[in-house]
Amino acid sequence: MSDEFEFADKGNKIIYEKEAKGFNPGLIVLLVVGGLMLMFLVGNYVLYSYAQKTLPPRKKKPVSKKKMKRERLKQGVSAPGE
Repeated sequence: MSDEFEFADKGNKIIYEKEAKGFNPGLIVLLVVGGLMLMFLVGNYVLYSYAQKTLPPRKKKPVSKKKMKRERLKQGVSAPGE
């Protein structure tokens, strides 16, 4: 009877209370959700670092001839063939 407690009620009824054994269900849900989020974040970081090492750098979009002509006119250099 180490984890049982006796209380005498007003009507001399004895009430036995036992301590709850096991984990709190709310704590289990919290640990599972927290663990899944941690795994997700760690997995994303690992994939990101792997991609940074292995993938080639992104290519820039080619500048259109119209934009090149406009830039050269702004700088005061005439476009070839003009």
